[in-house]
Amino acid sequence: MKVHDILSRRQILMAGSLGAAAWLVPGLFADELQVTPASTEGPFYPDRLPLDTDNDLVIVGNSTTPAVGEITHLSGRVLSRNGSGLNNLVVEIWQVDGNGVYLHTGSDNANRRDRNFQGFGRFTTNQRGEYRFRTVKPVDYPGRCPHIHFKVKRGDRTLLTSQLFISGHASNARDGIYRGNGGLIERELVSATWTRIPDRRIPEYRVNFDIVLGVTPDERDDGKKNKK
Repeated sequence: MKVHDILSRRQILMAGSLGAAAWLVPGLFADELQVTPASTEGPFYPDRLPLDTDNDLVIVGNSTTPAVGEITHLSGRVLSRNGSGLNNLVVEIWQVDGNGVYLHTGSDNANRRDRNFQGFGRFTTNQRGEYRFRTVKPVDYPGRCPHIHFKVKRGDRTLLTSQLFISGHASNARDGIYRGNGGLIERELVSATWTRIPDRRIPEYRVNFDIVLGVTPDERDDGKKNKK
């Protein structure tokens, strides 16, 4: 999805909430994208990272047995508020496997964990801010709708922690964290569409999700310098 496409979608959403008057203000949305809302990390960020932490969660190490679930190709860009791609940032994702189990020793149903699912992965953005993962479509489990946790980091500094949801999923409305993201606009900014890839014998999906950061490390550093 192009930057101008993101901007158009966000402009439409914003106009819907602000009313017709929003369109009467020249350049109201021309300069900045809406920031991706933060959300709780949750209790199941891996307490023991796997040996394999690459961006393919479907295959672990040198195994030839894929994880159980519907393969999902997740990609997008990490952007500044003005739409510029941010490079050399690490995007981390973690989620339940096809049985609804996290890669965490505290999971109640750890005995059911799919050992062929990596459960966690990371990818460093390129000069365009692009990232990509191969994972499985998240499933719901008691109390939660399907979602993928993610972090954006530079070095040991976390810039954003949030969760990605499936647009229009039936159980979203029953999920307290999804509802707690705010109104329609905020929920839209942490949701994406799972699009079926045609001509695949086994269902596979493509998902595009761009992440917009509110404050970059450089901006924080500039702020500190200005205070001296």
